[in-house]
Amino acid sequence: MSKLGNLGARLHRGEVGYDFVGNRKFWYGLSILITITAIVGLAVRGLNMGIEFQGGAVFTTDRVTVSASQAEKFAEEAAGHDAIVQELGTGGLRIQVSSLNTEQADKVEAQLVQDLNLKAGDINSELVGPSWGEQIANKAWTGLGIFMILVVIYLAIAFEWRMAVAALIALIHDITITVGVYALVGFEVTPGTVIGLLTILGYSLYDTVVVFDSLKEGTKDITKQTRWTYSDIANRSINSTLVRSVNTTVVALLPVAGLLFIGGGVLGAGMLNDISLSLFVGLAAGAYSSIFIATPLVADLKEREPAMKALRKRVMAKRASAAAKGESLDGPSGPGDFDPLPVDAAPAGAVVGQRGRRGRPTDKRR
Repeated sequence: MSKLGNLGARLHRGEVGYDFVGNRKFWYGLSILITITAIVGLAVRGLNMGIEFQGGAVFTTDRVTVSASQAEKFAEEAAGHDAIVQELGTGGLRIQVSSLNTEQADKVEAQLVQDLNLKAGDINSELVGPSWGEQIANKAWTGLGIFMILVVIYLAIAFEWRMAVAALIALIHDITITVGVYALVGFEVTPGTVIGLLTILGYSLYDTVVVFDSLKEGTKDITKQTRWTYSDIANRSINSTLVRSVNTTVVALLPVAGLLFIGGGVLGAGMLNDISLSLFVGLAAGAYSSIFIATPLVADLKEREPAMKALRKRVMAKRASAAAKGESLDGPSGPGDFDPLPVDAAPAGAVVGQRGRRGRPTDKRR
């Protein structure tokens, strides 16, 4: 842990770092590949929509002597198509059969009473119409649209429109991957899934906004110096917040992993899978996109500005001149190579001169 803390401190001071922006094409390609895989999975396999969205019947039984797999076989034979059976803590079963009307549900219930050796009062049935699920889905889409509009407006005001665009692309990236994983894994989509998808939006933006804030502070008066380009400071901003982002993501993932792998997998509480999978994938994708997608995209957009192009030209000319004279300048001289900031410099990512913020000579020996 002490080594991790020391690494975090060195990253924050800019003494070490990884060239995220310089290697952005690799990460863009990887993200495009993952996104295409998710879209193909969604198109080929589709989503396994729950009974709340398709309509059907839910049968709940008291304690039974048959296993869940046997009950599933009985339910599928009675209904003529797939059924989902979950064990309850009371020893009973919850049997879901989609696309049943009232008459069909009555026949399935009567057959289940006979197959499961139950009395008529030992099983309860509830008919679910698809209209309720449609309302939930429509409200979720409406909420998602309003959320994205508000996010873009806020980020454009608090930071700038380029950061708003990058954050929006990262959000779409995270949602697409999460939905695609649901299609590939085949987990049932329920209202809990919708809640999980809406919940990850805030988590997805958290790390992104932290990096953007560091980047905003670091690029004040950037054109008044010739040591770093915008991409250099974007790298410093990501590296200075990297350990914090990793720590917060791991801490958030641990309880969700407990729900998904222990609650849903080991203990068989299948209903926990609905929300835990969307949270788990969404949190991981959000942390990834904030580091490898959002900030490099901002750097790409900013480097297209005439002022940033001129700055890059001046910085490269100064570095070339220094290299020809055998001198060393602060700033990355290659991928992953970061020289330390002066000892009286501003926090990592801030733009300062060779002589410090106040023009005093520093006692930093190189």
